[in-house]
Amino acid sequence: MKNVHDMLYFALIVWGAVTAALIVLVIYRSTLETREGDQIFLDSAEQSMADEQREIVARIDKLAMPIKALIIASAVLLAASAALWLVEGFKNF
Repeated sequence: MKNVHDMLYFALIVWGAVTAALIVLVIYRSTLETREGDQIFLDSAEQSMADEQREIVARIDKLAMPIKALIIASAVLLAASAALWLVEGFKNF
């Protein structure tokens, strides 16, 4: 019984760390999206603004895969924690 309890505790700690990292990345992506312009009308003299927008879009695109991976990892860890909690509950029943 102690082993299941320790695994549950470890799974919840890892889930909390993964979820915290996910929240940080989502907040960072949100701050990048606020700086992104939907439509920009530029002439050739304002090329630096266009380059900055391309850089922001590239950063947002790079964050998509880690965010998806953290969402999946968080869901799996939460499901594993729930399963361990149920196992511990049935053993104590």
